[in-house]
Amino acid sequence: NHSPPTRHLYPLSHYNGNETVLEIHNQQRLASLRGLMSDDYHLIHMTGTRQSVNEFISGLLDGTFNYYSAEHDDIRVSVDDNKSVMVGKSKVIAAVYGGGRSKWRLRGDFTLRKENGNWKLTSSKASTY
Repeated sequence: NHSPPTRHLYPLSHYNGNETVLEIHNQQRLASLRGLMSDDYHLIHMTGTRQSVNEFISGLLDGTFNYYSAEHDDIRVSVDDNKSVMVGKSKVIAAVYGGGRSKWRLRGDFTLRKENGNWKLTSSKASTY
């Protein structure tokens, strides 16, 4: 039994001599994520730790926070003019703060604000349910 040869969608060569294509792709994804957040965005973890958008993004980059999947049980949204509140309940597979992969039943309380015609996250608070 022989496995078929591994084929990569992107070459695993270095880009500009410093970064792999995968690293560039991840940086683009994080830039897209950052674009969804307001400049004053903050996150409150279920531990009570409060982080700015830059601290949270740094945690994604350095492997402090690793999110693998989410299965959404319930999402509710209310809108009042240029502000919105979203509450979601999801089963999330994650590894955080050096721990192993675990399944978490997380409730996320999010606030959003419309800026220049686009909705931006202004805060997130995680807890369990």
